[in-house]
Amino acid sequence: MWQQRMKAWLDAVRARFAWRGERTTSGDIEAYESRDETIAVGSQGGFDLRRSALPLTIGAIAVLSAVALVLHPPVQGVGRGEVGVRINHVTGAVSEWNEGSVFVLPGLQRMRVFSLRDQSWRAAQMSRADGPAPLQSVEGLSLGADLTVRYAIDPLKVGVLAKSLPDDVGAEIVEPAAQGVIYKVFARYTVREIFSTKRSEIQAAVENELKPRLAADGVVLRHVQIGKIDLPADYRRGMESLLAEELAGEKMKYTLDLKEKQVKETELTAKSEKVRREIGAEAAAREQVIAAKGQEEAMKHVLPFKQRQIEQRQLEAEALKVTRIKAAEGSAQARRIEANGEAEARQKLADAEVYRLDKVGKSNAEQMGREGALITRHPLLIQKTMADKLSDKVQVIIAAPGTDGSFIGAGLLGNAKRTAVATSGDDPEQHAASGDAKEAP
Repeated sequence: MWQQRMKAWLDAVRARFAWRGERTTSGDIEAYESRDETIAVGSQGGFDLRRSALPLTIGAIAVLSAVALVLHPPVQGVGRGEVGVRINHVTGAVSEWNEGSVFVLPGLQRMRVFSLRDQSWRAAQMSRADGPAPLQSVEGLSLGADLTVRYAIDPLKVGVLAKSLPDDVGAEIVEPAAQGVIYKVFARYTVREIFSTKRSEIQAAVENELKPRLAADGVVLRHVQIGKIDLPADYRRGMESLLAEELAGEKMKYTLDLKEKQVKETELTAKSEKVRREIGAEAAAREQVIAAKGQEEAMKHVLPFKQRQIEQRQLEAEALKVTRIKAAEGSAQARRIEANGEAEARQKLADAEVYRLDKVGKSNAEQMGREGALITRHPLLIQKTMADKLSDKVQVIIAAPGTDGSFIGAGLLGNAKRTAVATSGDDPEQHAASGDAKEAP
């Protein structure tokens, strides 16, 4: 349709330019000049369409070109991981362009950009058992499955299928093909197989059936991932009770196997202990026999050695006896010598004491004789001596004076001194001798 419009527009432009290019005759010039004069003289407010056709056409072309450039820019970009396909509407040729900028002639060429990265389609309507489009098992039960289809556009076929590929490949190609395959494959298996044992088999079956369908439309299937399985509530409760019973049975089975292995282990342990004890007893018996033989052989050498030891000990005892006797004799002799020395020392000490006492007595007698003679000649020395001795102890002495004019302390000293002095008389040496005789033992 738009090709016909473009052709009609080009024919009109060509016809317009062709009329302006025809040969002009003299009649045409006169008519044109007369028309110009008429216009100049007559009404000047008219509009000459023929004279304004060219500017209007150029302006229209400029506006249309600007609009075309805005709506359909001549240069389009291709990003990384993408491929651009330029389609020529006139010739039908198709060319592929990688990352970069591509010149696209508006109206004659069209550019389509396809992403070569992996994309994912997730079956949201199939994810729940109570959802809008749940899956059906072979028993007729509804269940949900979290399915994800990973795909990418085939770069080898994008040029061939660029004209027929839709803009949304996931919604218009992948989703219908995946739904048709997934519903059919899941309907072959039971809920128990889908939930537990046949998951990998179901995944492989879906990939094997879906891959050729998508490949025919230029889409490469990367992977089909089966995630969480949403079971019906009643079936889930029944399966949980069944699984609990199976787990209990498996546990009992493993328990019995464990007990049986423990019994076998105990039996083997007892046998090994019995064999170990037997081997130990045999080894101990052999050791005892070998030890007895060794002792017998050793006794042949030990008995003469023991005999020599006995003789040696007898000789050592006799030597010890003689040593002790000699030591006792030496000790007794030493004690006698010590006693004699001690007696002689005591005798000498006694003689020295007697001599000391004799000398001391004589010295005391002589001293007393001299003191008596001195006191006889100077009686006031007694008073002075007494006063000297009492000076540091007595500060004041109050006493009645003697009637005979003697020293005031005569009454304190008593009459014994006087009696002694009177008895002694003028013989101090005799008095000292008598004192020495009393002190001597």
